[in-house]
Amino acid sequence: MVTESRERLTELLVETKILTQKKLDEALAVQKEKKEKLSEILLRLGYINKENMILVVSAELDVPVIQLMRYKIQPEVIALVPKKIAQLYSVIPVSRLMDTLTVAMIDPRDLNALDDLRRVTHLEIRRVLASEKDLKDAVDQYYGENVSQALKDVMKDFDEEGSLQVEEGGASSGHAVGSTQELLKMVDDEPIVKLTNSIMLDGVKRRSSDIFIEPEETTMRVRLRIDGLLQECLVAPKSMHSGVVSRIKVMSCLDIAEHRIPQDGRFKLRSGQKFVDFRVSVLPTYYGEKVVLRVLDKSGAVLDLDKSGFEPEPLASLKAATTHPHGMIAVCGPTGSGKTTTLYSTLKLLDRPEKNIVTVEDPIEFQMDGINQVAIRAEVKMTFAAALRSILRQDPDIIMVGEIRDSETADIAVKAALTGHLVLSTLHATTAVGAVTRFINMGIEPFLITSSILMTASQRLVRKVCLKCKKMYEPPPAAIKQLGITEKELAGFNGKLMFARGVGCEACGKKGYTGRAVLLEVLTMTPTIKNMILKNAQEYELKRAGRKEGMKTLRENGIAKILQGVTTPEEVMRVTAPDEAVEAP
Repeated sequence: MVTESRERLTELLVETKILTQKKLDEALAVQKEKKEKLSEILLRLGYINKENMILVVSAELDVPVIQLMRYKIQPEVIALVPKKIAQLYSVIPVSRLMDTLTVAMIDPRDLNALDDLRRVTHLEIRRVLASEKDLKDAVDQYYGENVSQALKDVMKDFDEEGSLQVEEGGASSGHAVGSTQELLKMVDDEPIVKLTNSIMLDGVKRRSSDIFIEPEETTMRVRLRIDGLLQECLVAPKSMHSGVVSRIKVMSCLDIAEHRIPQDGRFKLRSGQKFVDFRVSVLPTYYGEKVVLRVLDKSGAVLDLDKSGFEPEPLASLKAATTHPHGMIAVCGPTGSGKTTTLYSTLKLLDRPEKNIVTVEDPIEFQMDGINQVAIRAEVKMTFAAALRSILRQDPDIIMVGEIRDSETADIAVKAALTGHLVLSTLHATTAVGAVTRFINMGIEPFLITSSILMTASQRLVRKVCLKCKKMYEPPPAAIKQLGITEKELAGFNGKLMFARGVGCEACGKKGYTGRAVLLEVLTMTPTIKNMILKNAQEYELKRAGRKEGMKTLRENGIAKILQGVTTPEEVMRVTAPDEAVEAP
């Protein structure tokens, strides 16, 4: 059995190119002489790193590997293992089946940990292996102090007062506040007020863009979207859900007695001298109302194109397009990719006393001085198309359309660009070339596209490596090949290409990332591209032509950020698609 395990291990190391056969033979020779574990020898000799170590240990001990961030561990399972034991031995319970408890460990050979786990839980222990970083993140998440501590304080009914003040509330749904006495009484209950305030304060403190308050069968779950990824921060009793939701409804002037239909609103809070806007969306689900709070922290917004972190080539293309007196600039990408922030930054660049700038948005995310901003209100038939018609009678120079959603809005926006206005807008498409296809699908004729559109852009956000715990390492050849890094790019590093990674620290919450950088792909309407659009060229043909004329794709922008040590290969591959081969211009 031991021989078979070692054979599997050696095959794995060579097949995955973690080691060369020569280095593996050297390590096996040392093992034969010193009778040590092969994994410890490989680590001591520097032949593997901690990331590869987990594969070695898994094969060596025949213990499966688990990725903890893909699992949601139930509160009753976490309660089986005390926090002190979890932190002392770096373990976390994952699931329980009958009399067997599955526990994730960094070192499955730790007999003391296994003995203490059996003694504390009175269960049989099944071992699974997790990376050190994943396990520490999971222990912080499920045994952490943030909102979980606030919940403990609430349950003890401490007499501390919340530090948030509601400055302004408003709703776009037009509902009046209900008069249900039981709900109103619950809303003013001090523990509910403190818990709600703690959730929002924690979201602001941890730089989250969204706060999710979700009902489940027996619990209320709170998650935060931090740097684009969701993290669970609290699991509370279901009994607190209706009070928290009602408190948020009152703050945003929504109907607390209405539970059957979606509602939307917003409110502003002051914490010390800091003002934070919250956009509220309430959606009825099977187990109750789900609330999502979009956090609009103006103090953290950078509305400056030069400070946004764009690569030089796409930034120059974007700025060049803004110098035209008329035409359309369309920025596309998925929800949460920073499209609106890019448009706000562009408006700030264009804003001058002699320019009449009007925006139409749903909703208005940031109020900007000197710019006329119009909010969509569907309940009174104030749609994008209706607002645009009125705006065109206001003699605007520059118009920003928050989003082109339908054919009517697209038609009016294109005609506005043709009649002497500079139009900025967002569009839901995946690539800059895909934006052209999207316009055609909405009924815009190719000749109108070539006459009105100055450029289309696609945008993504990648997490940046934490500067506090940033470490450089030499990437394996397989990673370089997978990213498609060219020989020309490698030549600039004299054969000493280094990538960056964050090892995890207090500043980044053990994640290894802090903040996000932007990737921008710009397709400029050159004569070649216009001619191909008029000939109804396919999307892949337009992309190929655009690259030959200098367009840097999202993946190429991401590779540039990797080579600069700004982000990691994992982040770039997470948010961008690979590019097909293209002939050099």
